[in-house]
Amino acid sequence: MQLTMLKCKLHRARVTHSELDYDGSCAIDSRLLDLAGIMEFEQIQIYNIANGERFTTYAIKAEPGSAIISVNGAAAHKARVGDRVIICSYSAMEEGQARVFKPRLVYLDETNRVVRTANTIPVQAA
Repeated sequence: MQLTMLKCKLHRARVTHSELDYDGSCAIDSRLLDLAGIMEFEQIQIYNIANGERFTTYAIKAEPGSAIISVNGAAAHKARVGDRVIICSYSAMEEGQARVFKPRLVYLDETNRVVRTANTIPVQAA
């Protein structure tokens, strides 16, 4: 059985650009792509913390070290400059592999600089 598992995420990234008249995609600082393990043209899910929008697009590279997170094309209607978003990628894997797999979790500050990385999320307490 194939399970769809969280592969990686950029948590609380801040949108720096939102360009309607650009090829549809999300441009992400290529250093952040590498750190998270997201490939150029890979499908990503974006969850907008500011307005609750959830949408699918694909990643393209932005200049390394630029801290750019640019939501482009039709998706630009779903995120504005300054919005905080969670950018995720998922992977299909067999159950045995899924039981030992650890995702790459990259936590960002308000300027899209890495605060910390992890591969687990603490258990939520009551």
